[in-house]
Amino acid sequence: MHHTADSSLVHARSALFDLYGDHLRARGARAPVAALVQLLAPLGVHPPAVRTAVSRMVRQGWLEPVRIEGQPGYALTSRARRRLDDAAARIYRTAPDGTPVVTGSEGPGDWDRQWHLGILREVPNARRREQLASQLAFLGWAPLSDGAWVGLRNDAEVDQILGMEGIAADRFRAPVDDGAVEFARRVWRLDELGASYDAWLIEAKSLVDETGQESTDGNGDEQAFAVRSELVHEWRKFLFRDPGLPDELLPDDWAGTRAAEFFDFHAERLGPAAGRFVDNCLTLH
Repeated sequence: MHHTADSSLVHARSALFDLYGDHLRARGARAPVAALVQLLAPLGVHPPAVRTAVSRMVRQGWLEPVRIEGQPGYALTSRARRRLDDAAARIYRTAPDGTPVVTGSEGPGDWDRQWHLGILREVPNARRREQLASQLAFLGWAPLSDGAWVGLRNDAEVDQILGMEGIAADRFRAPVDDGAVEFARRVWRLDELGASYDAWLIEAKSLVDETGQESTDGNGDEQAFAVRSELVHEWRKFLFRDPGLPDELLPDDWAGTRAAEFFDFHAERLGPAAGRFVDNCLTLH
């Protein structure tokens, strides 16, 4: 029972992040509690789980309580806005001002052709290593060993993470040589990642096929919102796994490119109907 409650809370929390990042960020970054409950219902999240997840996100500094026309509601903190802007830029491969990034992959076009290395001065215990691993993976860094990491850019957020974790590291750069493609494939486990993209694509196609292509009435809007939310939710997981390598480091016929084209097309196609559903819920409350 405890496990079920835990997993429903994790689901509620990630659904809230998706909702704020995808829809509410552009609509004042705030919403009444009643609207949050109504918006998460089509995603199978029950009201108690919404309220518990919201409380937890307030404690963690992602949301803050506000009054909206006399009703209780929650707004994103500035820290949460920064994180969601960064996530949105990577999900939709756009620059912070919303313009598309013109590269063949999620990687930025301005790679300096250097490996960026971080060597920890002492190896932390397994629990702290795991915590560090998930935070660094989000920034595209990969472990070379328990105490060494490699990334593609000199990211200031890496220093912030190490500082917050109280972990000292020496930072180096190394020029890229002829073995770069094979090195990247091994270190970032690109064979596994490519297989995950292929598996995602099969599931995403069946999800989209089930819903049909047209969505005209209000019920269709809710369905478009639910399907698009499911697509975004699963796609967002790749942010923690895909380092956004430049094209020159990726295998030929990279599965991530095919998956990204499918995601882009359907996220955009379902966007207007999903947005209408969100607007309706916000108007009602």
